[in-house]
Amino acid sequence: MTSMPGSQESSKPAILVITSQVVRGGISGRGLVFALERLGHPVWFLPTILLPWHPGQGAGTRITAPAADFSAIVEDLVNSPKLEEIGGVVTGYLGNSEQSAPIAKLIKAVKQASPDALYVCDPVMGDHFDGDRSGLYVPKSTAEAIRDDLVPLADIVTPNCFELGWLTGRDVTTELQALSAARDLGNDRVLVTSSPAMRRNSIANLLVMRRGALAAEHATVPNPPNGTGDLMAGLFLVRLLEGMQDEQALVRAAGSTFEMVARSVKKGADELLIAEEQMTLGRPMALVSSRRVLEATGRA
Repeated sequence: MTSMPGSQESSKPAILVITSQVVRGGISGRGLVFALERLGHPVWFLPTILLPWHPGQGAGTRITAPAADFSAIVEDLVNSPKLEEIGGVVTGYLGNSEQSAPIAKLIKAVKQASPDALYVCDPVMGDHFDGDRSGLYVPKSTAEAIRDDLVPLADIVTPNCFELGWLTGRDVTTELQALSAARDLGNDRVLVTSSPAMRRNSIANLLVMRRGALAAEHATVPNPPNGTGDLMAGLFLVRLLEGMQDEQALVRAAGSTFEMVARSVKKGADELLIAEEQMTLGRPMALVSSRRVLEATGRA
């Protein structure tokens, strides 16, 4: 969406997105940039890798910039006089482990130029697959680089249950285990996507803060397209930048993501229909319930 000069949208802070780019589909940077711009935020987009489509749809060519070239463009951005425009950063899929150190340098530069800027680290590295299978889908060195260089800098980390377990070395199969592992991670906010829910046939987004924890639950959608974690991370950031409190931001972001998935699946799409169903990004109609999560005094 293009903003007219002097419009309300043009006054919103820019968001720096650092993740993969696909030619076809709505995952990762391609869908996230559209969603953020649709909500009125200028976007700086630094692709980490170019892919023809989501790897789950079949093998394809991977194009990653040489390390020296990637570091050089990051250095250009670090030295930009317009860095103070950025009010938020989202990082996701990395092309290789060598990218984490330059990205960390850029995040620190953004924080220096805009001390109130929020950094969301979506540690895209692995998942639970069909059946009982789970594991990393990036090289272990890349996962370790995300863990060591990027997660410690983040104001908000948005792992799925597998990623949270891998980052902390803990089992994460229940809500209390997810809560305990998120506390171990130690960031100001940890948003666990696809967390276990209390209701049957439901799924939760568990937000663990310095004080307290919240869960936003909604019905599960069979065979959802990829890209829900990217969208949830970006929308949660947007709502916080708009000044929403944690619970309102969580429910609004979860509602938009759930409705986007449900509408896409209903139409038989194998990708999120972010452009076609863009109205769900603003004010979703989907039913999402929220609750406070009671914490045990001992460790899970």
